[in-house]
Amino acid sequence: MARTAPPTVPPPPGPPARGSLSLHRAYLRSPLGLLRLGQLALGAAFWVTVAAHKYEGAAHFALFAAVLIWLLTLALFGLSLLGRWELVPWLGSRWLLTNLVHDLALGVGLYTAATGIMGHKAKQRSFCNLPGYSQHCLYSAYLSASICGGITACLYLFSGLYCLLEIEQGSKASIAVEGGEGQVEP
Repeated sequence: MARTAPPTVPPPPGPPARGSLSLHRAYLRSPLGLLRLGQLALGAAFWVTVAAHKYEGAAHFALFAAVLIWLLTLALFGLSLLGRWELVPWLGSRWLLTNLVHDLALGVGLYTAATGIMGHKAKQRSFCNLPGYSQHCLYSAYLSASICGGITACLYLFSGLYCLLEIEQGSKASIAVEGGEGQVEP
């Protein structure tokens, strides 16, 4: 058997390797990262409080809204923490705008509705908060959920305003560069 000579042309390169995953610690210390952590903690407190107690009627929607927003926030937080937002088609190139719409339209809107529902439920159950009432009372659970929901809605409003400020500062910087000034204003 005769040996064949090694090929003179190198093999074609393989697919590009993805970079290693690393946590962006600067994101965790940023205002948006801290707001996301607060949203996740208080959002979980909201839906765990509702889910742990007997609920009926419109509380189903409140629980659905809270869990939906919590899962979307967890996905945004994870992608931002790992720096992998460019993997999301079409939205990755508009990441701040995506966060803005999520925070203001979904976060504030749905948490405000859920807070209103749970506040109304607490008001309906306020009679059982009297001393000497012997039946199981859901007033404190509904009131706790509505307080967590209200604070969470405020956190979504703050993060949405922060994203809006970042978008505005980015557009001012791009206008200053395109205008021939050469200096990006702070």
